[in-house]
Amino acid sequence: MSATYHHLRSSQTVQHTNGVERLPLSSSEGPMAMVVPVAPMQAGDDDGGIDHGVTKAPYERGFSPYDFNGGTVLAIAGDDFAVVAADTRMSSGYEILSRNVSKLHRVTPTCILGSGGCHTDIVELRKHLDIKMKMYHHNHKKDMSAQSVSQMLSNTLYYRRFFPFYAFNVLAGVDSEGKGCVYSYDAVGSFERCPASGKGSGQSFIIPLLDNVITHRNRKDPDRVLGSAEMVEIVKDAFVSAGERDIYTGDSVEIQVITKDGVTTTSFPLKKD
Repeated sequence: MSATYHHLRSSQTVQHTNGVERLPLSSSEGPMAMVVPVAPMQAGDDDGGIDHGVTKAPYERGFSPYDFNGGTVLAIAGDDFAVVAADTRMSSGYEILSRNVSKLHRVTPTCILGSGGCHTDIVELRKHLDIKMKMYHHNHKKDMSAQSVSQMLSNTLYYRRFFPFYAFNVLAGVDSEGKGCVYSYDAVGSFERCPASGKGSGQSFIIPLLDNVITHRNRKDPDRVLGSAEMVEIVKDAFVSAGERDIYTGDSVEIQVITKDGVTTTSFPLKKD
């Protein structure tokens, strides 16, 4: 590449022919000139510098009120119990902020909320729910049922639909009939009751396993009833698999088994990198 290319803005290369500014070009047949518009040089111009967008050309600065802190949550409904689990890693981009942050929150003695997304929004959502739980208990002298909690959570999320909580939730518990129940939500409160659900950064790795093993979709072999111990082992395998492919899932998984008598909590270590 000729040196002329690097100095096209230099005043020394400008030729004036009949009052027209021309830039010299070199070819195999000798020197030649081509008419091109040349911006007049102003005093103080840095003709050899690079515009980084700071002083010459304005550029847009972005800001987002949300941050995605990763993590994976899943819940499975059994005959008379429910299993809910989540990993304990909190990340931001490629940085691990904490290795021991619980994504599970006890709403009632038999109802657990699992949330993934923006940690600050999740904390704020939990505060809203706790206040409503206390008001309900004060007015009715009893805990809210799982069905009522599911509708109340949907209403709470929908009220914020124009500036929603950046939280993706699963609600697991035991309903008024003593059966395990799982409710799956989007960010603005749409929900459904389902046999199993997963949310968060590892959702795409968790859901196919749940569809195959738990809901038994597209399988011809007979389905069988799984106990809580078997489901806990399935949950462990699911998180180990998700942790291999998702950098936001790791460190450890917190597993809670919900029955009409209360909640049992266990943990299982995952890879740390």
